[in-house]
Formats: sequence, C-alpha cells, structure tokens
Amino acid sequence: MGVEFAQRLVFPFQSTAMTPELSAKLLAGLKDGSIVPYLGPGVLADVKNAATGAPIPADSDSLIYAMNDGRPMAPKLMYEFPRAAMNVELKRGRSTVTKFLTRTYGETQWTRGAFHEWLKGIAPPYVIDINRDTQLQDSYADFPHNLIVGIARIGGTAFRYKLYFWDGAAYQPTEIINPALPILFKPMGTPRPEPVYIASDADYVDFITELMGGFSIPPEVKSLRKGKQYLLMGLRLNRDTERMVMADMIYSAAEPAGWVFIPSPTDKERRFCKRIGLEILEADIFEFIGAAVPA
Repeated sequence: MGVEFAQRLVFPFQSTAMTPELSAKLLAGLKDGSIVPYLGPGVLADVKNAATGAPIPADSDSLIYAMNDGRPMAPKLMYEFPRAAMNVELKRGRSTVTKFLTRTYGETQWTRGAFHEWLKGIAPPYVIDINRDTQLQDSYADFPHNLIVGIARIGGTAFRYKLYFWDGAAYQPTEIINPALPILFKPMGTPRPEPVYIASDADYVDFITELMGGFSIPPEVKSLRKGKQYLLMGLRLNRDTERMVMADMIYSAAEPAGWVFIPSPTDKERRFCKRIGLEILEADIFEFIGAAVPA
C-alpha cells in the first residue's frame, strides 16, 4: 500500500478547494457576522519595523529570539514562547516579560499590514485576535467599538478579562458590552489602553482553566457566539497551547465549525481539524485577500 493512499485512509477529512463560490461565501459571512475571523501571527507576515525594516516578532520562535536579544534559548525552551517566557519570569520577574511585550508592540513603530487594511474595509462585527499588537485596534479606530482583553493571575475578580469602550478618541473602562457595536477580543493581551498580556506558562494555565470554566469570556459573547462559524487566518494548529485556547474560544460553533488557512498541513493538523470540525483551505491568506505574498 502506497504512503499517499495510506494517508488518505487515516485522514479521510480532505482539504477544501478555494473556489470563487466559497470565496464569496466567506467574504459575505465575514461582513454579516455569521463567520468570525480568528487571527494568528501569520496575518502580520508583511509588517516591518518602520526604522530598521526587521519583521515584527509575532510567532513563537521570533518572539523567543526577540526576547533573548536575537539569540536562541535552550532547546527545551525553544519549544514554545510561553515556556520561554516562564523561564524569563522565574529568573527576572514577570515585569520583565511585560516590559518586553510593551516595548515590542506598544513603543515600536511598525508598518501597516496589508491584511489589516483589507480587514478594515470589511469591518466584521466580531473579531478574535490572539496577537498582541495593535493593528486590529487601529483598523477600528475611526468608529466606536468594544474591546475585550484577556488577563491572568489577577486577584480581586473571578473573571479573566477586562472590558473597554472606544468612544472614537480614547478607551474607557466599562462593565458592559454594547452588542450593537463591533467587538474586538484580544485574549492574549495588548499594550493599549494598558499593557496586559497572557504570555508565560503560568498565565496560560490560569487563563485556560478559567476559559474552560466559562470565566474568560463575557456573558454577552457567550450568547453572541452560538452557531457562529469561524475563519482561522494566519494560525497553524501544531501547538497545543494555541489549540486549547482556540477550541474553547469557538465553543458552541456551528457544524462544521468553519475553515482554516493552512498551506501544506501536517498530519497532526489534519487530525485535529477533523476532530474539531474545521475544513482546511490549503491556500495563502494573502492570495485570498488579493495582496502580495510576503517573502
């Protein structure tokens, strides 16, 4: 039995071809809110440092290198950014990781990404963005919106999120979500309006534990997300931490749960997508949005 045939037997859940009809369906769903964009580090692939031209550190490896002054860390720490961040936190304190992320995403000038310019034109009513940069917030800066920011290991509250309202000029803390306005969910944090991040293993354990218990998502979003489909963009599904967060974030999704852009998916990704109900689109997101594919 050939390897290719054997793989088809093991992974009968085949990738979905990107047709003009499917493309139109996805775009329409993003606009009307029936399909929720779920953004990973790949959407920032063309974003550069405005002064040096260096790419923005967004994925696990690039974040580890940036946090360690351009040098690799021990192999066991290179496995995943949360593990490396935990090591730094234990040695130099949690504030060291927070300052690094704020310096990276809040104090450095970056070029505008083609993906976020495209998303700005569509303006989906609900977006989940696991990146820690501010480009999504910039896309919605022209009109009022809700902002949900994930938090961890903070006393005085049973919840693992903070709520803000953008009035067109500044963010204001709030205790309610206005469902008539766009909702931006940044579960892993952002430097704006205040630097709060989910970064280390300890952060993720706390956040995911409460996410599974229902305390990391506002009640309004729990109601809103029922029966939605999702379009995962710029996110590989070969890291357990990101997969755990995503699986709980899209709880109560429709069947199928949606689609994910993964060029050349691995066997592990195929198995996971089949189990969770995501159809794989073996295409590049920049081709989908009609932009040049980053080198």
